[in-house]
Amino acid sequence: MSFQLQLQCHKQPDVVERVLRVVRHRGFTLNTMSMTPSNCGQKIELSMTVSSLRPAHLLITQVQKLHDVVTLRCIDSQTDNAAISC
Repeated sequence: MSFQLQLQCHKQPDVVERVLRVVRHRGFTLNTMSMTPSNCGQKIELSMTVSSLRPAHLLITQVQKLHDVVTLRCIDSQTDNAAISC
């Protein structure tokens, strides 16, 4: 299954690295990723598509625990259902 994650994070030098580490440790494959600065300049917006046979909540709950993650939205690409977390 494939999921799209949309994150808003505090702008820190290692935040992307920590998010990617969680993705890898939880057994998900990164398919696409883009990063843009937010309007306020203190945050960044990450958009990534990941895939795995594992359920999305295994990844979402761990990404939410990262202290630099402000908001997280997961969209199931097969059903277009969105779950807003954080």
